[in-house]
Amino acid sequence: MADDRVAIITGAGSGVGRSAALALLGDGYKVTLVGRRLEALEETAGLAGNNSSNALSVSADAGNADAVAGVFKKTMDAFGRLDVLFNNAGIGVKAPSLEEVTPEQWQSVVDINLTGTFLCTREAMLIMKDQDPMGGRIINNGSISAYVPRPGGAPYTATKHGVTGLTRSTALDGRQYDIACSQIDIGNALTPMTEGSTDGQMQPNGEMVPEPRFDVNYVGQQILFIANLPLDTNIQFMTIMATKMPYIGRG
Repeated sequence: MADDRVAIITGAGSGVGRSAALALLGDGYKVTLVGRRLEALEETAGLAGNNSSNALSVSADAGNADAVAGVFKKTMDAFGRLDVLFNNAGIGVKAPSLEEVTPEQWQSVVDINLTGTFLCTREAMLIMKDQDPMGGRIINNGSISAYVPRPGGAPYTATKHGVTGLTRSTALDGRQYDIACSQIDIGNALTPMTEGSTDGQMQPNGEMVPEPRFDVNYVGQQILFIANLPLDTNIQFMTIMATKMPYIGRG
């Protein structure tokens, strides 16, 4: 059990974030649930049943530095330390091709997916390096798109490549403080973000092809597994995906 351990999860109101939150709460973690919609966060907490009292719901924009700082302050005020950060918040935009992405759309994705991950990581490291016992674990939500893009997904793909760079840099800069950093790359988990996969996803050859999805709860289980590793052990990159999705050989 992890009754004395504390986690922050961004994008905890649905999908992968909710799955991770329920897994950690079920294992005894105290968890700060972060997202824009407070009602969705409270719904996540309610799904934890008897463990819901260990959840702190905080409405915040992960791309706003002041809002992020407020999340970490509230966590420290409530729980006194931080052991795990799951940088999960992320968005994409729909555009047929790169040239049809507006500057505003591009910036909105960068703000959440990349800047938000940096802001949360920075706040977490400042806490983890100074607490006693020192250290902690940061887990970043990457994507299959961190390796191979989908058509029309330039902003999402570019930011997920950036997340991979942040993962590597965080793992390196965190070593001296016993801060481990991992990345989990997810392909077609059954979440609202992948709803279109069942009807058909655009393929590189221009065809619309239905793609299989898998139970998002398996993602939460893997987040919990990584979170509970001792800090002298790390899974640097993990890929979890629908077995038959067109990722291996995509192109």
